[in-house]
Amino acid sequence: MSAPVVAVVGGGQLARMMAPAATALGVHLRVLVESTTSSAAQVVVDAPVGAAADAEAVSALSVGADVLTFEHEHVPFELLDRLAAQGVAVRPDTHALVHAQDKIVMRRRLTELGAPCPRWAELPDIDALVAFLAEHGEAVVKTARGGYDGKGVRVVSSADEVADWFAAAADGGVPLLAEEKVPFTRELAVLVARRPSGEVRTWPVVESVQRDGVCSEVVAPAPDLDPALAARAVDVAVRVAEGLGVTGVLAVELFEVDGDILVNELAMRPHNSGHWTIDGAVTSQFEQHLRAVLDLPLGDTSARARWTVMANVLGSALTDLTDALAAVAEADPAAKVQLYGKDVRPGRKLGHVNVTGDDLDDVRRRATAAAALLRGETPA
Repeated sequence: MSAPVVAVVGGGQLARMMAPAATALGVHLRVLVESTTSSAAQVVVDAPVGAAADAEAVSALSVGADVLTFEHEHVPFELLDRLAAQGVAVRPDTHALVHAQDKIVMRRRLTELGAPCPRWAELPDIDALVAFLAEHGEAVVKTARGGYDGKGVRVVSSADEVADWFAAAADGGVPLLAEEKVPFTRELAVLVARRPSGEVRTWPVVESVQRDGVCSEVVAPAPDLDPALAARAVDVAVRVAEGLGVTGVLAVELFEVDGDILVNELAMRPHNSGHWTIDGAVTSQFEQHLRAVLDLPLGDTSARARWTVMANVLGSALTDLTDALAAVAEADPAAKVQLYGKDVRPGRKLGHVNVTGDDLDDVRRRATAAAALLRGETPA
């Protein structure tokens, strides 16, 4: 028997972190990378270079593969539909993936499913935003497609603050939507895996800490979360995964507000909120994604420790983060470092650290201290 082949579009750190799981399972990983220096290209042997929007490159990637999947959502629908019509197993398929690509489509469908959402409205013109602001005072205006990590998002109290976006939209650009500014107490996330045969698994609900619109820290499980609210969050996430027909890993990002939850965003792939699972869960999100898209029985998602804290390394004063490995290992031999092989830029996700243990304050301190050393800083 030959090893199953999983073709992945996108050569960033998510594809890079699929490689150890694929090796352990005996799965052949083939990754379409943006360049020979992309994160995944540094560790995956079968890594052709090409763009996600290049029909020829994606088609070639899928030849001989058991399944085609993604580490980002930015692949043209028409291309994927054409491949699916040719018999390629595209997972998740476009009927699901569109909800992670287009926020207006996502909000419409979540509303139909009865998932709790912030109040929102499509913005066909600037008058629609004026009316929304009159009712809500402030609004979070988003581009329907292409935004991530705080990009394509503006909090406004006047329509003039996004006049340039309306001008671009009127000129054939990306449509806009408005959401109410939610007075949330914190952000949560539920990671769900679903296979084509319908089996679903979830990991513990986590707390996600954002800085400047980018996730800087994840605590698993979310501290002091009411068990009933945790169960509701998991129920909503499973309802979304099943209602959208997701195959693979789905991250459902949530706001906790007034003792309830609201769905903020969706990501249909392994996600930053799930990096803790590499060291803190029986089955990591990366192994689970491979299992799910291959329609293999899903793995145990139980936590392996009372607490796991993941601290992102966002930017660094160091030219090469490996220069700090000795200092991290000496300071905390139990800290687990993942570096992404990226060039250093301010605020860029360059890696993360996982620390597990029984005392949350200690685990959190150690994780943030290790991440500080990788940024070239002296821990507080």
